[in-house]
Amino acid sequence: MDTSDKKQIISDFKHHVSSGKVATFKKYGMDFIIGKREGAYITDVTGRKTLINCHSNGGVFNLGHRNPQVIEAMVNATQNFDIGNHHFISTQRARLGKRLAELMPGDLNYTVFGVSGGEAVDLAIKLARGYTGRAEIVSLQGGYHGHTGLALAAGDEQYREPFGDNVPQFKQVPFGDIEAARKSITRSTAAFIMETVPATLGITVPDKAYMKALREHCTQTGTLFIIDEVQTGLGRTGKLWAFEHYDIIPDMVILGKGLSGGIYPITATVFREPFEAFFKEHPFIHVSTFGGSEIGAEVALKVLEISADPHFLEHVNKMAGRLAEGYEMLRNKHKKYIAGFRQLGLMTGIEFYKEDHGLLFTKAAYESGMFSLYANNDRRVCQLLPPLIITREQVEEIIEKTDKAIGKLRLYSATYSARESLKNIFGK
Repeated sequence: MDTSDKKQIISDFKHHVSSGKVATFKKYGMDFIIGKREGAYITDVTGRKTLINCHSNGGVFNLGHRNPQVIEAMVNATQNFDIGNHHFISTQRARLGKRLAELMPGDLNYTVFGVSGGEAVDLAIKLARGYTGRAEIVSLQGGYHGHTGLALAAGDEQYREPFGDNVPQFKQVPFGDIEAARKSITRSTAAFIMETVPATLGITVPDKAYMKALREHCTQTGTLFIIDEVQTGLGRTGKLWAFEHYDIIPDMVILGKGLSGGIYPITATVFREPFEAFFKEHPFIHVSTFGGSEIGAEVALKVLEISADPHFLEHVNKMAGRLAEGYEMLRNKHKKYIAGFRQLGLMTGIEFYKEDHGLLFTKAAYESGMFSLYANNDRRVCQLLPPLIITREQVEEIIEKTDKAIGKLRLYSATYSARESLKNIFGK
């Protein structure tokens, strides 16, 4: 495709999809349109620029772009199935529900399927309220659970405020502050919800004592503990489920993004067996026309087969170990800029001293041949979430391109003031 064709695509997108997005990417000099995509790489439609994907759409592409095993599962499924009908009993949903129960600890034995992470969060909150008869929901400041109704209400104000007042009886507490959590989570609280590792807050990795104290307090108050593993699940942290690092069992687990294999959208709200009593009484109270599509279920079964394989998880941990070594080298080399690295498996982030550097790194990484996105709720941090199938050679490439991108920060900082950097570099 030549540049004139690309310009036409951008014009059509501007006039018929989103003028704001076009303006934003033009401002940042990042008018990239994905053409070819395979494994860890994405290439612009012109074929002139290729990036190693170190964002993976928040974990959608855990198994890389266009994973051949996942594609084969979907193609085979289309020979016999379609989306199915949510009113009927389904062979595919039964198989997928059973497999999730086998892979979850304790009595997390039931699943309701959806299409988006926000939908799965909404369902979890609805179930918590319906089962407990309580209304209050507590979440973490800086957390992110989606842009739909109840999921949006559990998120930060910046995402809600343009749409009006928040839904009543939702409140937030600071990450890591167990005393604040204990004060807010009471016998009037239906559920406490958190991401195991809040990505949008900057890959903030909780300690085990904090997680155990949250679990204990939720149990004491009869509050349901909901873990959002939309980004952290399916091997991202080196264990199949990130909450396994903390020796706790939540009351509900929300899965999404990577469950799709990047091929067919499907999400899951997994919950403990006692809570199924609510749906036993109200079996048709929650429906999702496309949730748990039978084709999507076949895709998800293949994703689980790959992700739960001990050899796969061993590979993730080996690559994470090498990446940690590279990060330590970069931290020592760029002490003036890097405050630290945050990491749990291949869920990683670079923490800079200045917020401007987190923003500029996204641009610098793009120019260096790597896609990495800053954390919107802590812009000092850039997320690095490569596909879990990366090779040792690709890990070295990530380290090299991260080094190169930080080198560009040095140039930017030496040439411009912080305010001028954003104006002159991002605003070309």
